[in-house]
Amino acid sequence: MGVKVYERILQLFEAEGINTIFGIPDPNFVHMFHRAEERGWTIVAPHHEESAGFMAEAVSRMTGKAAVCIGTLGPGVANLAGAMMCAKVENSPVIFLGGQRARITEQRVRRGRIQFVKQAELFEPSVKYNASIEYADQTDEVIREGLRKALGGTPGPVYIEYPSHIIQEELDLPEPVAPSAYRLVNQTAGPDRIAEAVAAIKAAKQPILLVGHGVHTARAGESVKALADLVAGPVIQTSGGTSFIKGLEDRTFPYGFSAASIDAVVQSDLVVAIGTELGEPVHYGRGRHWVANEANRTWILIEQDPQAIGVNRSIDVPLVGDLRAVVPQLVEALRDSPRTATPELAGWIRQDADQLAELAETAPSGRTPVHPARLIVEATKAFPPDGIMVRDGGAITIFGWTYSQAKPNDVIWNQNFGHLGTGLPYAVGAGVADGGRRPLMLITGDSSFQFHIAELETAARLNLPLVCVVSVDYAWGLEVGVYKRTFGQGSLETGVHWSKETRFDKIAEGFGCYGEYVEREEDIAPAIKRAYASGKTAVIHVPVDPKANSEEMPNYDEFRTWYAEGTQ
Repeated sequence: MGVKVYERILQLFEAEGINTIFGIPDPNFVHMFHRAEERGWTIVAPHHEESAGFMAEAVSRMTGKAAVCIGTLGPGVANLAGAMMCAKVENSPVIFLGGQRARITEQRVRRGRIQFVKQAELFEPSVKYNASIEYADQTDEVIREGLRKALGGTPGPVYIEYPSHIIQEELDLPEPVAPSAYRLVNQTAGPDRIAEAVAAIKAAKQPILLVGHGVHTARAGESVKALADLVAGPVIQTSGGTSFIKGLEDRTFPYGFSAASIDAVVQSDLVVAIGTELGEPVHYGRGRHWVANEANRTWILIEQDPQAIGVNRSIDVPLVGDLRAVVPQLVEALRDSPRTATPELAGWIRQDADQLAELAETAPSGRTPVHPARLIVEATKAFPPDGIMVRDGGAITIFGWTYSQAKPNDVIWNQNFGHLGTGLPYAVGAGVADGGRRPLMLITGDSSFQFHIAELETAARLNLPLVCVVSVDYAWGLEVGVYKRTFGQGSLETGVHWSKETRFDKIAEGFGCYGEYVEREEDIAPAIKRAYASGKTAVIHVPVDPKANSEEMPNYDEFRTWYAEGTQ
């Protein structure tokens, strides 16, 4: 007996280690969902398809694999569009499966068709691959091409249409082959380039590792730790790569937001860049903090996509390959000749620790409503050591870059696209990927939290150990600041304020979650402790000083340099 197309798709994904699917099923997908559950998959139905896309993206980030979500034909697929665009900009390998009417219906010359729009061409610019399974016997080749495109070069999303005329057809095929049979897996760099890189590292006096988002999403922290130990230099985080690698927390400094990071960058004569696009937030590796010592600095870039080499800046030693394979190559080549740390490294470690302690001490205190800097200090002090941190929002995220007292090994947020509303779905996806074992904390602004607030029910249904700390100024705080800086104090602030009657703790209770309303800074940490102890998904509503939230954002001048409008 043959295998149905929907089950074959599941088999192909299983060969890639995928066993979770997000989405709201319709007639196109009920057979797939039913069979997936029978095969032991985790099935998560959120309350919005855009959330499904964000949840899948979080699973990808937490597993280092592709992830899958689905959208009902027509409106469901339309709801996926924002998540597709976000995945494209965030370089996330998400497989978006879209239902569609049978081709016999789609190709008719008719008006007034139900739940129908020609979908594929709408998404062409937002994905790396856009295809349809037109015939049952195309299933393997289309799904494998989607995986090949999603995971090859610069990772990213793909859209595969799943029309109803092929769902129930049967295929007589052997068991799926391993991924290495149809796509490049763990590509290594050439030995000559590895030798060049090793020579450059040995010759350097002040080497640094510039570590980006890709190290976290590749789950490559252990090998990067081994390399950092051999190089014996500081680790500089990009703003997109703010997960701290276990064992390197004390000598990891956030680019631009730490005095130690700036000193280390200025003095560096070698950069080993890993998992980063060298984008605007690091000034393309050639502007601002990099300028002073540019003539004396050698660049090594580990990059899977050969077309990315030399785009944002010139590279001395390009190591083209999967960082999961290339970093171990460097480790092996350097194993017998580890470097000795320069005296400056110990000084930078002390400097950074002192700066963090000073920030905790000097964050404005004793205010009601709470100052947002103090909210960050108190909440992150209460962050569980083994937790997963999720960030969302505008102003509160900027406060978080500077004032956070936690050094989480897993941080998920939306840096490149700046897409608000991702936080709660990201938290759900991360919790699903982790199996609900580790505590999660979402620190978010109130406006961002409301985008997908219905997913509180999803988190509660899944019994996720998630505490959402919501900074509440009853406004689009970042935009309030823009009005003030553009037009001056007392000007109109059109369209950026909303009701002060909103209570997120009460909303949480309505979804079956734990809720607390906290007005004093000294009550934040105890409330978080009670929230975790409740055994429920939880929401802590913390009103913050709206004036401070819109006018006192730390390092805002540094943040604005990301938007250089062609000058970099």
